[in-house]
Amino acid sequence: MSRGFESHALRTTTTRQPTTERNCVSDDLRHHSRRSAKTPGVARHGRLKRSSATATAFKALAAAMAVVFVAGLSVVGIAGLSLASAVSPGVTLENEKTLGAIPQIGAIDGGANVLLVGSDSREGQGDGYGEESGDLNDVTMLLHIAQDHSSASVISFPRDMFVPIPECPDPNGGTFDAMSSQKINTTLGYGGLACTVLTVEQLTGLSIPFAAEVQFNGVIAMSDAVGGVPVCVAERIEDDHTDTYLDPGEHTLSGLAALQFLRTRHGVGDGSDLTRISNQQVFLSSLVRTIKSADTLTNPVKLYSLAKAALSNMKLSNSLQNMDTMVSIAMALKDIDLNNVVFVQYPTGSTEGGVEPLEEPAAALNAALLADQPIALTGDTGGSVADPNAPATEEPAATEEPEATEEPAADPEPSTEAPAPTKTPTTKTELDAKGQTAGQYTCSSGRTLDDQ
Repeated sequence: MSRGFESHALRTTTTRQPTTERNCVSDDLRHHSRRSAKTPGVARHGRLKRSSATATAFKALAAAMAVVFVAGLSVVGIAGLSLASAVSPGVTLENEKTLGAIPQIGAIDGGANVLLVGSDSREGQGDGYGEESGDLNDVTMLLHIAQDHSSASVISFPRDMFVPIPECPDPNGGTFDAMSSQKINTTLGYGGLACTVLTVEQLTGLSIPFAAEVQFNGVIAMSDAVGGVPVCVAERIEDDHTDTYLDPGEHTLSGLAALQFLRTRHGVGDGSDLTRISNQQVFLSSLVRTIKSADTLTNPVKLYSLAKAALSNMKLSNSLQNMDTMVSIAMALKDIDLNNVVFVQYPTGSTEGGVEPLEEPAAALNAALLADQPIALTGDTGGSVADPNAPATEEPAATEEPEATEEPAADPEPSTEAPAPTKTPTTKTELDAKGQTAGQYTCSSGRTLDDQ
């Protein structure tokens, strides 16, 4: 079974330790661990003991969590706005006159960065996910919304990527040590959601004021609420680890089938976590298209179900607890053209025991995000292929030269109002990175048992 599903998270003592960076677990950290003695310790560049078969099988469920929330955040706001517009005119009460003006919620001022974490925690998720074996952020995604709301980027950070981890505050007091090199998926178990945010901030240079952790049951709830998500399969998918067996063609997935599709790693691409990210992007781009379709946005029942499914399966930072904030972020997202929503794999190369950032392309990606530049990807999708049955894109009609007309009379008092801002992105920054846009129709590249 793949090493990528192994559990290796450890929390240190709450007392402040020396901040010397180390590449091995000290006896002191083991001694003061909050985890039980049966839980394997944090490893630096090392192969760890495999978790139990039951826990390992469900570990990959976390692959689905952040995928749901990327769309789910906008759904919460869009649902509230659309449901409000669907309500019939009410009855005017005499005492309403005493109320002050109700503030109108608009799109968030400027851009926003939201970190989206998919946890493998079983807390509050029922008995169907195996025994507790840690708390890893098996999926970590950064949603970056441009200042002018003309584009958005979703950056996926591979779970096995080695990165420096900064000092992290312990909610119970004290500070967790910095570490020079550790897999990014250990940060949630090491210092909580705040530690994952600090790690990504250090890696990218961005300030991230919003964050959310998404729970297991969100995948089933949201895929059911939207009525299923259509996905395309190019070659047959076979995966005994997730009981996923899909023939070539289109499949509308909901409930457990959606979970299995997002969990599969052995059944797609080369069996790595990187091609699993590509498989998730096939699902996510289709989910975004489904949510933004007229069939969803004009259906109050679906909208309410989506909003409830999203909120019921999230742990939010304090900054996202206010519904007005969620709605304002959603309003910034809801009008962005699908072709300007880009899903990107953070550029990495192989190293012993995992992957590590590729210096130049990673720096270029960070610079584009810091400069608020929209992204155009020059790399491939990372594992998926183009959907041969994708809807044809209509070419814009040719414009004819207008007939000569009399010049209009000059306006004696030209308007001094500033022109309305446009939603067209500025020139895009080309990046050598893998991924796709939400407007691209892609198919998962399957992998049969014979190739595993």
